[in-house]
This record gives sequence, C-alpha cells and structure tokens, in this order.
Amino acid sequence: MKLYCDPISTTSRPVLLFVAEHRLPVEIVHVDLMSEDNRSAAYLALNPNGIVPFLVDCDLRLGESTAILRYLADKIGSPAYPREPAARAKADEALDWFATNFHSYFCTMTIYPNFGVPRGLDPAVAQGLIAYGETRSPKWLEILDRHMLGGRPFVCGDQITLADYLGASFVTLGEAASFDFSPWPNVVAWIARMKARPHWDATYAGFYGLVSGLRDAAAAQA
Repeated sequence: MKLYCDPISTTSRPVLLFVAEHRLPVEIVHVDLMSEDNRSAAYLALNPNGIVPFLVDCDLRLGESTAILRYLADKIGSPAYPREPAARAKADEALDWFATNFHSYFCTMTIYPNFGVPRGLDPAVAQGLIAYGETRSPKWLEILDRHMLGGRPFVCGDQITLADYLGASFVTLGEAASFDFSPWPNVVAWIARMKARPHWDATYAGFYGLVSGLRDAAAAQA
C-alpha cells in the first residue's frame, strides 16, 4: 500500500496517526503541498482531485480521509471502527459531524484564512469569513464539549474510535491561530489525552513546525 500525503495537511494527519499506531505496512509518499506537488501532472494523473491523502492498495485508488480511515480499519479489524452496528453508527455519526459542521465553521472559516488569503479571494472576504466563523464555532465546540465528550475519555465513549483521530486533527488546527479552548474543559482534556499517545509527537512534528514558522512570521511583522 502507498499513502500519498503531507504531514502539514489537516486531513493527512489522522490517517498517518492511525497507520503509525497500528504499525501498518504502508509506504508513505510525501506530496509537498508547500511546493505544490499536488498540482503536478504526475500527481493529477494519479488523483485528479489534486488533494491529500490518497491511498493506493493494489487496484484500489481511494481519496478522502474518512474513507481511507474506514477502509484501513476494516482491513485489519481495528476496534477503533467497531463492528457492532450501533457502536459503528455512532462512530460514523461523529466522523460525519467533524467532516461537515465542525470543519466548515471552525477549520474553513475560522482558522484556514489565518494561513494566508487563498488565490482569488478578496482579503476583506477572508476577514469576513474569520469573523463569521468565530461567532459560530463556539456552538460546535460546546456540542463537542458537553454532549459528545461530556467528561468521557473519547468522542464515542471509553474507547478511541476513528472519530478521535479525525476530530483531534481538526481541533488542534486551532493552535495555528492561537485559538483559546479554555471555555471547553472537556475538549482541552481530550486533546491532552490524544497528545499523550506515543505516536502523536512524530506524526504532528511537521504541523508544529509550520505553526512555529507562522508565529515567527507574525512576530516579525508586529
């Protein structure tokens, strides 16, 4: 198997952490987003979407982080994707919740514009997105804090599921914008629990290097 990815990619890190924790025999192929390797003719021939992560397993070509997580977990029978129907449904619900509601308001609107204005987007629109997202992200963080976690160790209960791998990457993206999570103590405790996992530091090293660079650049402009 080959996994095309970049550790600075928010959607790559959940898969990379899952692969590391389960010691899967996956060849990691670095697609450097900063160098726009994802826009190269070679990569687009493989994956016309031009995004990461992307998994190749024999004849299977599979994109989308959630689909890759589900496939890998099923392939090895990981308890992180429960087989019991009700437990699996709750894991799927949480995965979809992070990938839709939370990602839209928190990642896309609130945090990503802090990385720089995307091509073709008016800077004023980017600032408007940040302001709009900041007024609505607390709703979703409150749901995560009070109803999904509610003092439990993981999003779906006492055991880690695929939703934790995905959700932790989305939430910690806020660190790139120094987002204050203190109003949501269950979220803070959950993130600390995820960061304590043995493979977290190695998996997230590239991301934290990017965060450090963004902060240095911001300090230089201040």
